[in-house]
Amino acid sequence: MRQPSVIARRVAAASVSLVVAAGAAACGPEDNDAKGAGGDSTPHKGGTLTVLNSNPQQDFDPARLYTSGGGNVPSLVFRTLTTRNRENGEAGAKVVPDLATDTGRPNKDATVWTYTLKEGLKYEDGSPITTADIKYGIERSFAPELSGGAPYLRDWLVGAADYQGPYKDKKGLAAIETPDARTIVFHLNKPEGEFPYLATQTQFTPVPKAKDTGTKYEEHPVSSGPYKVVTNENDGERLVLERNTHWSASTDAERKGYPDKIDVRSGLDSSVINQRLSASQGTDAAAVTTDTNLGPAELAKVSGDKELAARVGTGHFGYTNYIAFNPKIKPFDNAKVRQAISYAIDRSSVVNAAGGSALAEPATTFLPNQKSFGYTEYDHFPAGDAGDAAKAKELLKEAGYAKGLTVTLTHSNAKDFETSPEIATAIQDALKKAGITVKLQGLEENDYSDKIHSVKTEPGFFLAHWGADWPSGGPFLAPIFDGRQIVKDGANFNTGLLDDKSVNTEIDAINKLTDLDAAAKRWGALDAKIGEQALTVPLFHPVYKRLYGKDIKNVVISDWTGVLDISQVAVK
Repeated sequence: MRQPSVIARRVAAASVSLVVAAGAAACGPEDNDAKGAGGDSTPHKGGTLTVLNSNPQQDFDPARLYTSGGGNVPSLVFRTLTTRNRENGEAGAKVVPDLATDTGRPNKDATVWTYTLKEGLKYEDGSPITTADIKYGIERSFAPELSGGAPYLRDWLVGAADYQGPYKDKKGLAAIETPDARTIVFHLNKPEGEFPYLATQTQFTPVPKAKDTGTKYEEHPVSSGPYKVVTNENDGERLVLERNTHWSASTDAERKGYPDKIDVRSGLDSSVINQRLSASQGTDAAAVTTDTNLGPAELAKVSGDKELAARVGTGHFGYTNYIAFNPKIKPFDNAKVRQAISYAIDRSSVVNAAGGSALAEPATTFLPNQKSFGYTEYDHFPAGDAGDAAKAKELLKEAGYAKGLTVTLTHSNAKDFETSPEIATAIQDALKKAGITVKLQGLEENDYSDKIHSVKTEPGFFLAHWGADWPSGGPFLAPIFDGRQIVKDGANFNTGLLDDKSVNTEIDAINKLTDLDAAAKRWGALDAKIGEQALTVPLFHPVYKRLYGKDIKNVVISDWTGVLDISQVAVK
């Protein structure tokens, strides 16, 4: 699991890739009428949807994209075997069929998965989509020149570890069989009950071999979705999509395809994006953003305006900000010191430092507080909202530090409201009340990332965060707590360097389950068990707030991404 976990964790740590860039506008069911200025809540076909973004949609090739559930803009062009359910909240955390007729049929031990394609699937040129195209699309994602996508298949597929892609190895992957044009079979090294989640990644997009142009394919990838690429300027800075007339809603229950055209404009300053969405003038009235949140100051202004407040979506993504301990370094090798810090934390001040209760929710569990992850409520070190300094002092005394101690907290200097100086200072102030003097070590983002992700340089006490590749406890707990995923000579994310045989064994046992509800309960129980060791201090789960234009209708945000799903949006 090392190679896929490394990439997954790297992307999760760089929250811009999975969370922020995905688009964190959302709304609860009470907001979902999204009537817009005209007062007609019924979505209609037609018009142009404008997307205002900070970050360009780079590497618009299904092999190179690393997306959750198929992504937001990419999902308009690239269909996959399965996809996320396009519904609000909890219901949206489910995996559903896309190109396939179902979410996959496993053999008895979940080492072989079989899919059948729906009938009548076509590309933008009217040619049929076949399973050979899906096999080829996956194989080209192994090519070194097309790296960047989710690499789980390199570890999961039989014989795939050293495969270099179809440009170098014409034989392809024997682990993927296509007995006919509508059937595809995957042979895995070990049981993977969550394979249907993986099949939502863009690497499962069909790519016709005859149309493959290698590294230039991103300029005009062949569409299998409701929209096709007509313009791709400056590596995704300007992306214009128009209808794929050969896409049929009868084969696609998830995407609505309401607008005639989608115009993605990137490279904009975040403050400019929010100003334009707020003013909602001209084409901006029918605009959204897929990567720009409202900050605390902006949110305060918006909240005071009834009309603007009605155009703010609120979303939740599976994501946890936490304190990490390295128990190989004193005094954090002493469990009572770790417990003392757990008791001393003032989560109310941390939440305020993260932007306030509108933008952050206090956390006492490592798993996010969503059903799909198997969330099981626990608080092994209950300290209320403000911390329990007395209990912390008591534990420090038992640990041999009756007079207190001095420690160093490593954090990033990036103004991200997650691992930044504001959060570190709130922790410093809280621990001072318990007799713990905290010295702050702020590092520039790259230096911080390099330091905390290396076993050789990992500090004893630092800020970290984690987001899941799909809404399940597996990609959340395994990378952080599976001892077999400790990477000694590369990017390591098992921050507590935990190698507990019982934990490893339970991870394997849960991975065999194809009943995802049953698996979720087991992930929750495992989270509670690991939490007793105080290897982390969960701090908060972020909440995403984003504006959308006054003419935007049919706002849908699921717990899979926590963001406005532009495949559902109408502008008329």
